Amino acid sequence: MQTMRAMLLDAPHTPLHLAQLPVPTPGVGQVLLKVSACGVCHTDLHILDGELTEPKLPLVLGHQIVGTVVQSGPAAQRFQIGERVGVPWLGCADGTCRYCRRGQENLCDHPTLTGYHVDGGFAEYCLADERFCFRLPAAYADVEAAPLLCAGLIGYRTYRMAGEHVDTLGIYGFGAAAHIITQVAKHAGQRVYAFTRPGDTEAQDFAVRQGADWAGIPPRCRPKSWMPP
Repeated sequence: MQTMRAMLLDAPHTPLHLAQLPVPTPGVGQVLLKVSACGVCHTDLHILDGELTEPKLPLVLGHQIVGTVVQSGPAAQRFQIGERVGVPWLGCADGTCRYCRRGQENLCDHPTLTGYHVDGGFAEYCLADERFCFRLPAAYADVEAAPLLCAGLIGYRTYRMAGEHVDTLGIYGFGAAAHIITQVAKHAGQRVYAFTRPGDTEAQDFAVRQGADWAGIPPRCRPKSWMPP
């Protein structure tokens, strides 16, 4: 049986360790990917620290996956062998809940989450539901594309919901998603106000470096004497 190297989590609060696992076989509608890159998300740390309490164990973490299709399972016809695709946190949605029925599958009541309910990308190979994979533009290198599959998707979804004709955006918190969407918004000629935790000057400076017009604390945290910029 062919095996692969993987970084395995046996239990929360324990280090990942290198393991030899069988290369998985794709089932109906699945593709087998040879992993090229996989980003590390803070959600991976929440799982590792036991703050997300229902992971599959033992578990291969990782949900910002870039890989090449090397095998297709039965009825999987969307991708050709050799195509490069991306795999996000949402590995599959039930398709029947109220959110899925109105096109909000990211809020699915019974999702299958990559690197949580099923093994993720901290391995040489992984499985993915072809319906929830994305073709990746050739202009992006593997390591550039990987973060876009989580932070990029989150940021762009909210950006799109804000509407096409918004002149000014307010972003609360300034992490991975915010720093990507700030660059998108500035490229579109929009103003960006970044709100951070009180005292988080590092995030505020980072926001300004990424193009934010202003960075500071949210209104509820301001002293009464505060005046707008």
